[in-house]
Amino acid sequence: MELLRPLNDAGFATQSAAYTGTAGSVTGWNAGPQGVLVWCTTDAYVLVGESVTATSAATPLPAYTPVPITVPQGTGGVWRVSAIQISAGGTMYAKPINIQ
Repeated sequence: MELLRPLNDAGFATQSAAYTGTAGSVTGWNAGPQGVLVWCTTDAYVLVGESVTATSAATPLPAYTPVPITVPQGTGGVWRVSAIQISAGGTMYAKPINIQ
């Protein structure tokens, strides 16, 4: 069984963003983490990557269900998490993690 290892460094602190029918995005983190643990207060579509904005084509997540998502390996720049509502606005939380 793989264990999730939250990154405690101040550079990888938990971030949150509100979303409605307009996507909300966290400010992001520098390259390094293998994944991110994401949870939302309402059902939402979520997208992870560099300069991303969630749409209804993104991955749907159920409310209050933390889900680990792999961080795509891009150019090594800042990556972020973006969410948009499925039927009601809410808040998305994201915590960078590694897998042990």
